[in-house]
Amino acid sequence: MTADKRKLAAQLLSNSEPESTSFAQSVADELVSYLNEWHSLPETWDTQLDTDIYRWYANAPNVFPKRPYFSPSAANACPRELYHKALNAPKDVESKPPYQGRWTRLGTAIGDMIQRDILFMAKHFGKKTGRVCPFDFERNEDGTPVFEDFAKRNHKIERGGQTFYLYGTCDGIMRYVTADGEILRVGLEIKSKQTTAARTSLHSMREPDPKHVAQCVTYGPMYGVDYYVILYVNASKKSWVYPEGEFEKTPDIRAFGLEIKPHDIDAILDRFVDIRNAVDAGEPPELDLGAWTFNNFKTAIAKSLTDDEMAVIRGKVAQMRKSGAYASTKQQYAEALEFIERVREGEAV
Repeated sequence: MTADKRKLAAQLLSNSEPESTSFAQSVADELVSYLNEWHSLPETWDTQLDTDIYRWYANAPNVFPKRPYFSPSAANACPRELYHKALNAPKDVESKPPYQGRWTRLGTAIGDMIQRDILFMAKHFGKKTGRVCPFDFERNEDGTPVFEDFAKRNHKIERGGQTFYLYGTCDGIMRYVTADGEILRVGLEIKSKQTTAARTSLHSMREPDPKHVAQCVTYGPMYGVDYYVILYVNASKKSWVYPEGEFEKTPDIRAFGLEIKPHDIDAILDRFVDIRNAVDAGEPPELDLGAWTFNNFKTAIAKSLTDDEMAVIRGKVAQMRKSGAYASTKQQYAEALEFIERVREGEAV
């Protein structure tokens, strides 16, 4: 992780005050509680609602990006990647192992499932339990829920002498009804975990991923929301039946509540301004080897690196080999250098 990203991550994860954190977290905890109760009940069937969902997607609007733009999902991405993306460099097209394709599809399916469940809870939870569910999705004028294709937008930013857009869509903008009857708009970001059940245990997961926090902060000005819930859903389970007390220690869903503050937004937008300034000056920023795996512009970056930059990268990889970092991190750095050198030598990759 570069100094730029370390600074951003630390700032975003430390800005929340205890009072705001406790309220935002209480909303997140309540959502988990309702989902747990809903998933414990016999499954509800609603042909009309399912039909509506398919009909909405069949007639989804097309919203294309206005340039230059930044995507919330890449708010914490490698600055060198964002630089080459801004230059319209060719994006890497590479095949991947079939299990990665299934992994990606399962992640999408998990998001679809939670969105459907919230729609179903809003309509049927009261009939099932006698208590009204306080969560529902905000609706557009045509009745579609504010998520996915129905929430896509370009949000114009003018800052630091630069003009650019925040382009993308969210997993949902919810309407949350407090105990006092106040209606609050709360964003929802759904993330999947699929490696082991321990990934969402109370021991292993103590805070949200900084890149997910940065993504949600970027959604803040796009949708005018101050509160966000990051919901992690783990597709991996220990067994069909958990020993007593095990589910409480290793739940398969976790949620973290965020209150988005103006200085959080400033930190993200200033980073984007820096990228735009770098583009205008023709001065590419430092490559973040820690974000190499999901970098979509590896080839363009490899070809653009100077000899001095290559020397720095080789030094970082050598330091990483000698460090006490995870073996997977060492491997990522080594594979990044290997790829870069192959490209620079003109070999097929």
